[in-house]
Amino acid sequence: MSCEKCKLRERYDKNSKSLLGRIWRWHIGFCPGWKKYYRSLSDDKKLELRKRYNLE
Repeated sequence: MSCEKCKLRERYDKNSKSLLGRIWRWHIGFCPGWKKYYRSLSDDKKLELRKRYNLE
């Protein structure tokens, strides 16, 4: 899926305080594509992403 290789996500991973990184982090709060991608992951991968991105 495109969320796995998203350029904005890559920017966030390199520098979470960059403008584009912060925009990506804000965007995943309501993005239907991200939600579909997230639901498709295994429980272990979901836990890893929750920790990495401070998801609820």
